[in-house]
Amino acid sequence: MKVSLNWLKEYININLSPEEVGEILTDIGLEVEGMEQVESLPGGLRGVVVGHVVECGQHPNADRLSVTKVDIGNEAGDLLNIVCGAPNVAQGQKVMIATIGTTLYPTDSEEPLTLKKGKIRGEVSEGMICAVDELGIGTDHSGIMVLPAETEVGTLASDYFNIETDYVYEIGLTPNRSDATNHLGVAKDLAAYLKINHDYQDGVKVPDVADFVSDDNSLPVEVVVENPEACPRYAGLTLKGITVGESPDWLKNKLSAIGVRPINNMVDATNFILHELGQPLHAFDLREVKENKIIVKTLPGGAKFNSLDEVERELHAEDLMICNGAEEGMCIGGVFGGIKSGVKDDTTEIFLESAHFNSKWIRRTSMRHNLRTDAAKVFEKGSDPNISVYALKRAAMLMKELGGGTIASEIIDLYPNPVHRAEIEVRFTQINRLIGIDIPKETLLRIFDALEMETLRENEEAIVVAVPTNKSDVIREADVIEEILRIYGYNKVPIPEQVKTSMNIAPKPDPNEVRNAIGDYLAASGFNEMMGLSLSQSRYYKEVLPGLPTEGMVYINNTSSVQLDIMRPDMLVSGLEAIVHNQNRQQSDLQLFEFGRTYHMGPEGTEEAEHLSLFITGERYAESWINNRKGDADFYTLKALVNNVMARLGLSGYQESVIKDEVFAYGVKYHRGPNTLVQFGKIQPKLAKAMAIRGGVFYADIHWDSIMKAIRKHKIEYKEVNKFPSMRRDLALVIDNSVKFSDIVAIARKHGKKLITDINLFDVYENVKQLGEGKKSYAVSFIFENESKTLKDKEVDKVINKLIADYEAKLGASIRR
Repeated sequence: MKVSLNWLKEYININLSPEEVGEILTDIGLEVEGMEQVESLPGGLRGVVVGHVVECGQHPNADRLSVTKVDIGNEAGDLLNIVCGAPNVAQGQKVMIATIGTTLYPTDSEEPLTLKKGKIRGEVSEGMICAVDELGIGTDHSGIMVLPAETEVGTLASDYFNIETDYVYEIGLTPNRSDATNHLGVAKDLAAYLKINHDYQDGVKVPDVADFVSDDNSLPVEVVVENPEACPRYAGLTLKGITVGESPDWLKNKLSAIGVRPINNMVDATNFILHELGQPLHAFDLREVKENKIIVKTLPGGAKFNSLDEVERELHAEDLMICNGAEEGMCIGGVFGGIKSGVKDDTTEIFLESAHFNSKWIRRTSMRHNLRTDAAKVFEKGSDPNISVYALKRAAMLMKELGGGTIASEIIDLYPNPVHRAEIEVRFTQINRLIGIDIPKETLLRIFDALEMETLRENEEAIVVAVPTNKSDVIREADVIEEILRIYGYNKVPIPEQVKTSMNIAPKPDPNEVRNAIGDYLAASGFNEMMGLSLSQSRYYKEVLPGLPTEGMVYINNTSSVQLDIMRPDMLVSGLEAIVHNQNRQQSDLQLFEFGRTYHMGPEGTEEAEHLSLFITGERYAESWINNRKGDADFYTLKALVNNVMARLGLSGYQESVIKDEVFAYGVKYHRGPNTLVQFGKIQPKLAKAMAIRGGVFYADIHWDSIMKAIRKHKIEYKEVNKFPSMRRDLALVIDNSVKFSDIVAIARKHGKKLITDINLFDVYENVKQLGEGKKSYAVSFIFENESKTLKDKEVDKVINKLIADYEAKLGASIRR
């Protein structure tokens, strides 16, 4: 939410700097996320002053240029030499001078103009005599702007044109601050803090509507509220004889400062009241209010409605509609107007609505249609039902002032069940317990008075207060205590001299240490850590990536973003989103990892699982002068990293299985019985294509919970380097293509587990003519060691012969001699 400092000053008298005001706003719970200086004219015409043309003559080298000497009233009394091309420049004129270094924002130019000292056709020019469009205040470029003769030389252009400089705060408004959705509410909160902490004596100047009067009752409108639950209060009146036109500068400047685009005087008036008082209004062209009747009701589900943004929307059965006498929808109540019923350039009669809608109804409708309008944001926080008529009077008086006309009806006000102030007892013991200090009773009474909380009763133990209805979230004792603390000042609560804590014994192995160790390894290997959302879109699994499992998805009612409607069931989609994001920004060579959780609906409720995901795509090696290695990353690039992670964790002795499913075009799963440790491989090309990813993607899903359980049973052992020499033997095995290297390793471990310390595949050879159809040749090396003695050839040969026999018998291998 944007808040204008100049606007606030219309309600409270403050002489604090913009930075001090920003600090106070943050202290009272209105966190200032940014502050921006805003001017009614870009650049504020800094560096532009009123000058007097003392001399004016023909340029010696150009027929259409003049050479002038201009007095700008500087202390030294020096005259500026300025070359001017305007046909109307003349001696004795008072003009606007842009001095050297000034930046102008001309009306018809997209780029600003910064003046520099230079020569024009050989004559020095030390500034510019400005035309209206060059100053950015109009479009006239027929000549320079000539000022009245009595204008004082040296007057700043910002003073002459009365250019406003404002400071606008970007406030991160929390959902519980329904009282601060508007400038008057912020001003009241600010004044309350100043009264308690800065001895502020003045009150808050609330706009007066005592002069409101209905001129006649010539255009009465009947109002029927069929759904009082969704619309507890509905008020309105009619105006006639109005003229729709451009708003005055003061109104346009106020709205523009807070990012609201001025439209016309009638619409701008309703937007002004919204941001001044926090009461959304809607102005209907009375010609569209058929039978001069308003009906507040719901329409059947599936009914069509053309909204103001020219979109045909399908209504839900619980979308509250403002309808005319023909029961035609004119507006989605509290959310968005219709394309036909709004104020037009030729509108002369309007019906002005000021209503209070149920916050839950408005939020659901707003989120269903993805219409996050300013009005909906106010209503969903809880607008004040007791200012509807006050805001209506304020708006009607303003519209008469801006567009003329008369108020042509009495105020219609349907309020069958008035909302009263909540009465809450606040105990002194609870204040001390929650805040941590004793606040004097006199101070508490002053805070309640500053917050407009009426003190109803008091005794030695508690105070009973009546909470204003604009604080819809203040309904409990703890809420009132929070209000006390905001105004009293968080910073006034002392920090205790002693901090008490308890010992915390970390489990072994420490999950954080293990996670950090693997994260450090991956980062050192060239990976970047990413952080994906725990939320995802169900449409990925139903529309974009059909085939991915959808069973057990955890759906949520996400009112902030309706698209993110499930907790992510896997790590895959968030990683693919990250790849798309990077590829769209010309980052194609990616190595990403993420620690995160996945969510599934189990028989006993939601189940969470910890995972580590790896993603690789693009070139394997970065371009470098030191080597010419090229080529895309492949399955074995990922496998090497997975194996290194497993080795870093001290895990071995797991089984391997080949996988091919809806996710993996091909891959491998490491597991111990039914417990999966990791599965990795190449993502199905159709999945990558559906996400608009260029190139192949290799993905590893490490089941971190299973990994942590496995390493708890693993003991780290340290051994000295073997002092006895090792021996190497190589075998060339011709085997079927279906045989895996892991099969060769398993047999070798069985026969040589005490002597074989390393097994390596160092060559793969395929040749149909020499080896036969469906055959391949693996060259495998075996390293033998004995920790207690030097090995002899016969000991090694004995193991090798057993290996050869098993390879021939179990794998159908033939040994190339």
